[in-house]
Amino acid sequence: MLHIRERIAEKYAIESPLSGEVEVDESFFGVRRKTIVFGLLKRSGIVYTKIVPNCSRATLQAVIRGKVDVENTIRFDGHIGYDGLADLGYKNTIGFNMAEVNLPTAGPISTESKTSRGLLKCDWPSYLHLKECEFRFNHRGENLYKLLLKIIKKRLLNES
Repeated sequence: MLHIRERIAEKYAIESPLSGEVEVDESFFGVRRKTIVFGLLKRSGIVYTKIVPNCSRATLQAVIRGKVDVENTIRFDGHIGYDGLADLGYKNTIGFNMAEVNLPTAGPISTESKTSRGLLKCDWPSYLHLKECEFRFNHRGENLYKLLLKIIKKRLLNES
């Protein structure tokens, strides 16, 4: 039987696609900054995070294709991994330079900062830790205790 954290991670990892305006960003974590976390943030909504092996165009765009519908707007920084999104059918793309962002309300809300808050003290973020931070962010306005009890109860009823 899988641990409850694994069940929660499994449930929320498959939610897709993100809709509306989606911001994408990559961050490096760990003592030697070897763990790469790629995040997608739906404006005024949820975040999806994934540990990726590298920041290549193929890796980042594969995650984007799997989580963002081509009709949506994608905001990204100048990283080369986002070049060619229009060739994949994404016509609404907005590149930005982080130097242009002065106020949190004036520009993009950094996916990196949203992800970093939960992982700052973690030398090597694991998949489960990352999904826990994602779950907490995506349910920030809810009573997590009641929500977890509901998930556990539903899971136990399904196993019977």
